[in-house]
Amino acid sequence: MQSDPLSIADARRAFVQWAERAGPALADVGAPVRSSTTIAADRARDAIAGEPLMGWSIVEAADHDGAVQFVRNHPFLSRGGIVQVSEPI
Repeated sequence: MQSDPLSIADARRAFVQWAERAGPALADVGAPVRSSTTIAADRARDAIAGEPLMGWSIVEAADHDGAVQFVRNHPFLSRGGIVQVSEPI
């Protein structure tokens, strides 16, 4: 995804519009995340996220495939971004 201020603002607007259309299946809109620290048993490493704008959200779906279908129209995908779907154990 592009990381210039105008592109980021446009991506945020598109996300807000997507979230409004998502309805109650979007259980928690989440928050953007800019950096992370990777922890291993023997070390910790600060790392800037690979994408300039990352974040998390919680969706409610009947199963993993339903969650994947839910995010197929996520606006970040059309901007060259990726969406990762993870399922709790």
